[in-house]
Amino acid sequence: MAVRRQALHVAARALEQRLNADTSDQERARPCACGQAARFAGRRAKRVTTALGTLTLTRAYYHCAACGQGFCPRDQALGVAATTLSPAVTRMVGAVGALVSFQEGSALLRELAGVTVDPKHVERAAEALGRAIAVDERGVVEAAPAADAPTLYLGLDGTGIPMRASELSGGAGKQPDGSAKTREAKLCTVWSAEGRAPDGTPVRDPGSVTYSAAIESAATRDADAEASAFAQRVRREAQRRGFDHAARRVVLGDGAPWIWNLAEEHFPGALQIVDRFHAKQHLSDVAKALYGPTSDVGHAWAKQRHAELDAGDLAALRRALTRAAPRCDEARTCGEYLERNRARMRYPLFHAQGLCTSTGVVEAGCKVAIGTRLKRAGMHWTVGGANAILALRCCRLSGRFEDFWERRAMA
Repeated sequence: MAVRRQALHVAARALEQRLNADTSDQERARPCACGQAARFAGRRAKRVTTALGTLTLTRAYYHCAACGQGFCPRDQALGVAATTLSPAVTRMVGAVGALVSFQEGSALLRELAGVTVDPKHVERAAEALGRAIAVDERGVVEAAPAADAPTLYLGLDGTGIPMRASELSGGAGKQPDGSAKTREAKLCTVWSAEGRAPDGTPVRDPGSVTYSAAIESAATRDADAEASAFAQRVRREAQRRGFDHAARRVVLGDGAPWIWNLAEEHFPGALQIVDRFHAKQHLSDVAKALYGPTSDVGHAWAKQRHAELDAGDLAALRRALTRAAPRCDEARTCGEYLERNRARMRYPLFHAQGLCTSTGVVEAGCKVAIGTRLKRAGMHWTVGGANAILALRCCRLSGRFEDFWERRAMA
């Protein structure tokens, strides 16, 4: 470790001397962004944290009398405009910021790379990078020429993120007093499942899952000229993956009306499937309400209803729920859920067609893309901060981080 530190120190000094010896950025005047000429006003020093360590760089500084602004052209050339982190360190910050807390990220940078970046600086840099990725995600939507597989699945879900009190004013929630502690981050994920388990169950294809998530509204009023922010996000992700070009298109959800409203508006003709395990959970909740959480009778009742659901015997399910409805509100609510989604619960037909009937990929996405990073103990986010880290994390998990940096380098 000592040898490494010394080697990096020597390399840092050599690079610093080489860059400072180059004064080719020095001219009498340079064009200013305002359209006028900015005059050379001397050389100014700036400390920059690089993969080799901290460098003190001197750059030509230009000042524009017309607009009163100044700038250093070399900062732009070196990728350190408006930052004190080199591009390499910014990438490192993006990697740790997407994976762990800012405090842990600072410690990892110091331990693994020998780079010292304060936790607060890690936070600011990671969120700034996430905002840049979010802008890139909205602006760069390269339509896939063809679908990745004959059948593509699009899953939608949401999960609550703990927020600062200032971000929750006026919001209704699940607390006893009606207040909220979280805001819902909505997730869109696209994947394929052409592989098969020994029992014939579809298996997610490795590397096929991509994610896009944000704290955004999915509601669109009839008078709105544009679709909701989240609906636009889903459209972009579907376009990138060639979802519209797939021979079979499937939208999976937990039964929430907003999911089907979005699917019907933006993906007409796509097959809609309610997650089978969510449906079974509703039936299990009815059994607990009827007989208690530990009753053997309740367990047997739920087991029978699950078997009817798997067999596609929705008529028997409806009869059982109708009999229980007069004495159990949960049974009545579950019956209404069943009626709304009966066409989405034709599980024997879906299985015969070799289709997924589980949103396990989406549930895992809520945990992997959102929960493991943004729902840890003691975390409280702003909407802007959460969305920045979500953009950063989804970009990395979807395998698009390198593409982003290539576009950034060419800009």
